[in-house]
Amino acid sequence: MCLRNANGGSKVSIDSRNIRQQSMLRAVSTLTCALINAILAFICNLLGWPIYLDTAGTIFMSAIGGLLPGIVTAVVTNLVCCLFNDLSIYFVIINILIAIFTAWFVHGKKYQRKSLIPVYILILTIISGGLGMAIQWGLLGRPQFDDVALAAEAIADQTDLSFFSCSVILNLGLNLFDKLISSGLAFGILHFVPLSVKSAIKNSSWKQRPLGAAELRKYTSRAGENRASLKQKLTVIFVIGAVSVAMVMTVCGLSFYFKILKMDYREDVINVAEFVVKNINGDSVESYLASGAKISEYSNAEYRRVNDILCDYQKSISKISYIYVYQVRADGCYLVFDTDPASQEESYIGEYIGFDEAFLPYLSTLLEGGEVDVIESNDSYGYLMTAYKPIYDSNGKCVAYAGADASLSIMTSKLFDFGLRLFLIFIGFIILILAFGLWVTDYDLIYPIKSMAGVANDFIQGEVDQKTLDDNVRKIRSLEIRTQDEIEDLYQALCKMSADMAEQMRDLRHYADSTTKMQNGLIITMADMVENRDSDTGAHVQKTAAYVKIILEGLRKHGYYLEKLTPKYISDVVMSAPLHDVGKINISDTILNFKGKLSPEDYEIMKTHTTHGKEIIEKAISTVKGESYLKEARNMAAYHHERWDGKGYPEGLHGEVIPLSARVMAVADVFDALTSARVYKPAFPVEKALDILREGSGSQFDAKCVEVFMDSLPEVLEVLKKFQES
Repeated sequence: MCLRNANGGSKVSIDSRNIRQQSMLRAVSTLTCALINAILAFICNLLGWPIYLDTAGTIFMSAIGGLLPGIVTAVVTNLVCCLFNDLSIYFVIINILIAIFTAWFVHGKKYQRKSLIPVYILILTIISGGLGMAIQWGLLGRPQFDDVALAAEAIADQTDLSFFSCSVILNLGLNLFDKLISSGLAFGILHFVPLSVKSAIKNSSWKQRPLGAAELRKYTSRAGENRASLKQKLTVIFVIGAVSVAMVMTVCGLSFYFKILKMDYREDVINVAEFVVKNINGDSVESYLASGAKISEYSNAEYRRVNDILCDYQKSISKISYIYVYQVRADGCYLVFDTDPASQEESYIGEYIGFDEAFLPYLSTLLEGGEVDVIESNDSYGYLMTAYKPIYDSNGKCVAYAGADASLSIMTSKLFDFGLRLFLIFIGFIILILAFGLWVTDYDLIYPIKSMAGVANDFIQGEVDQKTLDDNVRKIRSLEIRTQDEIEDLYQALCKMSADMAEQMRDLRHYADSTTKMQNGLIITMADMVENRDSDTGAHVQKTAAYVKIILEGLRKHGYYLEKLTPKYISDVVMSAPLHDVGKINISDTILNFKGKLSPEDYEIMKTHTTHGKEIIEKAISTVKGESYLKEARNMAAYHHERWDGKGYPEGLHGEVIPLSARVMAVADVFDALTSARVYKPAFPVEKALDILREGSGSQFDAKCVEVFMDSLPEVLEVLKKFQES
């Protein structure tokens, strides 16, 4: 089936086959644009140019296809570029931001204002140039391209600007040139793409007839509503889910990397300490200490040879900050070897060095010549990991300890570098996942549901004449939703239901007027019969009807008896509530208006008003053909004095065997009887009446009816106040 586009364009095919073809066209276009980006970037890389030109395809795809195709193009581009540029994956966020901004600029029709086009180019330049330099500085500590670095150094030497400032300015200038070429190329090609191809790619995401701008505004507007929309809820879920996964993965990744680094550093300091032990003759340590000479001036050949070996070894391992040999005594450490250049010039062999606090727990083991585990410390020497290995003389006595320190500050900088790289990779894919989730949510869920809700609302709120109903049915069918899932099943059910409803309304219209007139006449006639007998009953029936409505709406709001509480049922019960005491028409005035407590015999007669009411209304029902709303009037008249525990009258019904309308009326009737003055009693205070209802909950009354009555107390008091003032 083909329908004209809501924007007035050419006909848009919406059958399943065409949807697949359009989706395939979008996928091929996305991959082609990503390949074009990669080829342009490869050429620039091959020629050594300090530009990328890797966003032309992203701009094109974002402009023609929208947000998700643009983001997919950006991610695929940077993944492919990793084949010849190891750093490309870390710049994916830039390409993604360009896709997002371009999609907003084009599909928001901002380009129609010519003055905004230079602003668009400038913002692209800031995104790619400014953020690009920040990423380069974070990863490399300098510009990525050597030519840019050399030029920045030359400019900095000739001006008062810093090297970083010069690098940023150069990078912004290069990216301005890059984006002028890329955007010009993208929009130039876009100009020559056939309109049919543009429409096919643009509409390829729709799983229904594409909605025009006016329809989108109408169906997605939530003016005046304070509740969160389904899209907002799903967005929150997607964001929380994606961010949570990213945080867990980042924390786990950093944690594992930190543990691996520490294990690596631990192994290095142990190996270095063991190397020192192997190169020192333990029998010579005491003679070295006895010399008391400055390290740089001690002429002992063996000492000089070992000192040179240790200094050279320390320089060859970047992780190791210090290599030294101490003799540990009770009062402190005494220097034997130290590879630190400052110590070489200033320190003396045998020089006293106090204990650091981090080593105090291990002092007894060190004095005994035992081995200690690797120690972490953070003191005046910095954040260090230290390994101590004992040096023994020929008699097996521990004469000194070989120490090796590794700076954990270097490890922290490595951890930061790893975390930054992890973040730059994660952020790009998180945005891709979020965009995909929201894109699918929009076109597979939100737009179809909103469309159905919109046309269904039009159907419900429209005029009841048959022509309007038929027009609304055609409007529903025109959506042509093709999600091929439960949403489409719901749509098909909606189409059938609306068509059936239109036909039913055609039939019901013939009977509606006469039925309504008859019902209203019966109500008025029967209510008048009661009012003419008892002056109290007029207010009583109005108040009880109001209380009944409050209770029924409260039950529905709480989710109780939902299968029963249809709008028609509630309407029938509220409408017929005034007839619950119609049986009193058969009770004599002497008993009905007796001042005081009735005798047992008179009370039994008074109780018969329930059976009389049932008989009266059943006779009325018998005169009406088909189902009658008076059925609930009969139930209330007959059973509103039944009790939940089965001790009521006239039939001793119990629990849910008692009709729901009668259980509701029981609460309303007793409350009004308690709070109203009668010929035989004064009105009870409201609190006392409520206490009596609470006491009867679950015994005299349905507990759910009492619960919702108490929850709706403000509305109840409003009704009571209204009739007290009248």
